[in-house]
Amino acid sequence: MSDYRHLLPVAIEAVARAAEAMQRRPPGALTVKGDRDIASALDYEIERDIRELLRVATPGIGFLGEEHGVSGPGEMQWVLDPIDGTANFVRGIPLCAVSLGLLHHGEAVLGIIELPFLGNRYAAAQGDGATADGKPIRVSRTNRLSEAIVAIGDYAVGADAPAKNQLRLALTARLAESVQRVRMTGTAALDLAWLAEGKLDAALTLSNHPWDMAAGVAIAREAGAEVVDWDRTRHSANSSMTLGVTPALIDDTLGLLRDTGRLPNPCRRSQRFEP
Repeated sequence: MSDYRHLLPVAIEAVARAAEAMQRRPPGALTVKGDRDIASALDYEIERDIRELLRVATPGIGFLGEEHGVSGPGEMQWVLDPIDGTANFVRGIPLCAVSLGLLHHGEAVLGIIELPFLGNRYAAAQGDGATADGKPIRVSRTNRLSEAIVAIGDYAVGADAPAKNQLRLALTARLAESVQRVRMTGTAALDLAWLAEGKLDAALTLSNHPWDMAAGVAIAREAGAEVVDWDRTRHSANSSMTLGVTPALIDDTLGLLRDTGRLPNPCRRSQRFEP
């Protein structure tokens, strides 16, 4: 197993710089990226700044950003969502994050998530455990769905949203019948960080964009979570879904998903990512 810990300081520096920009600067002009999807001027500015910082500091590692795409080598790749939860951010809702992960051959091996308006930083490197504000964290020990608090990712927008949302709505209905509470925070990074810290018992996103997931997947795994695709294969950048669950609940949670009866064709992963 490779040692990724030496990359934590530069990743922390990058995320801290982005978080400071979020705290000090307004969103700026909004760009419509598609049906009910937006980016702020600050999203683009932060991504350009962090891309350049990491290009200079780690020239052998490529970069994938949500707003400007891929640059540099591809075997190892920084993956950035400059503002995860832009819709929250532009409305002054504090549930938003900077999410910086590292992929190695498509697997999340390092992650830093900062919540600028909640004052928390989550970090992990493969084999080194996960921390929140420098203190070790572990997933919850919840072992009954009736006692679980479960976050579900945003409903789909854009092309084919009605069809995609059939599964999301069906799963929401099953969760509402089975778990203690269902939550939708609007930021996958925060969901996975809170799963790692034991505040949530599952974080279920029925899609997979690497910039949304890489950092949180690394952190949740190092805190003891199972993070898998819908068919229980190990999650990677090429997975269709991102299902993070505390171990005692994995069977029951995937059972609920199967019971919806609307699972994707395993030969047609809709969100494939080629590093």
